[in-house]
Amino acid sequence: MMRFVRALLLAALAICMLSAWTPSHARSLFWPQFRFRWDDHQFRHKHQHRQTKSDLTKKSQLQTPPQAPLQIIISIADQRISLYENGTLIARSSVSTGVEGHPTPLGVFSVLSKEKWHRSNIYSAAPMPYMQRLTWSGIALHAGDLPGRPASHGCIRVTKDFAIRLWHLTKRGTRVIIAHEDIRPVEIANPQLFVPKPRVTAATPESGTTTLASSDSVTAATAHAPLISNSDGDAKTAKPASVAGSPQKMVPISVFVSRQSSKLYVRKGFTPLFDVPINIRNPAEPMGTHVFSAMEFQNEGTAVRWTVVSIPEKSSPNQGNPPRPRKTPAVPEKASTVLERIEIPHDAVDRISELLTPGSSLIISDYGISHETGRDTDFIVLTH
Repeated sequence: MMRFVRALLLAALAICMLSAWTPSHARSLFWPQFRFRWDDHQFRHKHQHRQTKSDLTKKSQLQTPPQAPLQIIISIADQRISLYENGTLIARSSVSTGVEGHPTPLGVFSVLSKEKWHRSNIYSAAPMPYMQRLTWSGIALHAGDLPGRPASHGCIRVTKDFAIRLWHLTKRGTRVIIAHEDIRPVEIANPQLFVPKPRVTAATPESGTTTLASSDSVTAATAHAPLISNSDGDAKTAKPASVAGSPQKMVPISVFVSRQSSKLYVRKGFTPLFDVPINIRNPAEPMGTHVFSAMEFQNEGTAVRWTVVSIPEKSSPNQGNPPRPRKTPAVPEKASTVLERIEIPHDAVDRISELLTPGSSLIISDYGISHETGRDTDFIVLTH
């Protein structure tokens, strides 16, 4: 009996000890994880609130894949990055660009590659998390310290949270424009802009245009095009973006018009397609640099909504006074004037119309193709 009572007391004591031990032991095992999640929640809540105060708009759109073309615009003077979707501002945040000895280049770029945990192969393996490369010579957009002024060796630093969100939205080819001052896309309508080749079942000789009935007619048309300079195969297999139900992925094209060389160049998915000579009226008169972007197709694929970003020239010492402020309505007007000075061969216009998709772009510049443009790049235009 005494043995039974002793065993009962020992069991009760063990239960009491276990009851007292379990909460503290459980807390030591799971509290760090719980605390991490709670701190992370607080960080996100506070950081999102701070971003809202600094003009981060429509943050929900930063959490879903974009349904329309994206554009990134960086202002050196304002130390600010702006993200546009379909021509509309959806996010804005601070940046830190290059110092005087290592300035961030100005011009037209695109995302060439992306890497989450990249380290610099130039500056002592410095960490560059959520890196998006803009040139193969070392300019990139990545998360980093923002002291409130230019502080990098040419890269564009952004906050970690913004870098993560941006990294998940962009893809190779996303357009990036770096300018000295703040600029933005504005809508433009001009008959000189490319339109999709209509898909019909018969030709219309009375209008003087060639219509497309099938992909076979595209092959026949492009096979005899006299303007191919380096890529007959790509042109012959190209299919019009306006063909309904096409199972092939639509890859945007980039068209570059250079006043310096009096040529038009076309690339598709970083691959050169062809180039042709063009005529520019008043060739000695500067045109500036303008980036026209095709947004969504309209009217059942027979029209395109275009936007344009005009990059103001930074004044040089021999120009004396800085450029005068320009009102927003003057931007599409000036861009339209530039378009009307360019004469492109009809065959080239037809081929571009066949390849046109949402996200395609037309770049017009006084400058030629930059040395940064090469294999696995879109057109890179340096404007300084």
